[in-house]
Amino acid sequence: MPPRRNPILFREAWNAIRALIRDPDDTAQVFRIVRALSGNSQERAFQRFLRSDHGPAILAENRVLLETLSDRAYLTSLPEGTLGRVYADFTAREQITADGLVEASESIDRGDDEEIDARRALFGQRLRDSHDLWHVVTGYGRDLFGEAALLAFTYRQIRNRGIGFIVLVAYLKARGPMAGERALIRDGFRRAGGAAWLPGADWEALLARPLDEVRRTLGVVPIEHYEGLRSEGAPALA
Repeated sequence: MPPRRNPILFREAWNAIRALIRDPDDTAQVFRIVRALSGNSQERAFQRFLRSDHGPAILAENRVLLETLSDRAYLTSLPEGTLGRVYADFTAREQITADGLVEASESIDRGDDEEIDARRALFGQRLRDSHDLWHVVTGYGRDLFGEAALLAFTYRQIRNRGIGFIVLVAYLKARGPMAGERALIRDGFRRAGGAAWLPGADWEALLARPLDEVRRTLGVVPIEHYEGLRSEGAPALA
């Protein structure tokens, strides 16, 4: 059976955005906002995943991307310059782990039909767990500017209104020392338009390939350099 329609929860989103403004490092609030405002965008993305080149095989094999991204021995064994090795270096430098987003997110409602909803849950988890891979591929860092730009990129890719709302708030609040964020947000949105649909990427196969080759395959033109702005709670980089 088709999934239930998801209502838009404006009050929940407003409370979460206020909390996120107070603490930009509170990742759980991002998930609250996205869930409150996503409506049926996740279902539309899932249906597109079913029509993608790799989606049906990924679901049939019940692949869990998190398991691969958590295998640091495998990732660090890959040659330098490959997507997987660069990702491993990125997460070590940022002092994050593949399951960090899992801890911040809430459990997904499986609904009434276990078989169908299990597949949707797998897709949602895959989309969540690939977030830091998107950082690596696009070149946007985990600083405040880089996160906003990547969210703009993500919004154009999946059209989730929750993500769009976060981007809009970030854009409107970008004044004073944050003014440069507006150009970067526009840049992220623009670059997403020329890229392949990243939610449908076969990330497991791409990890062992050179990052430059992965970018060409996905049609992603990475940003080469920008002046980021770290939040107070972000780890100090070496």
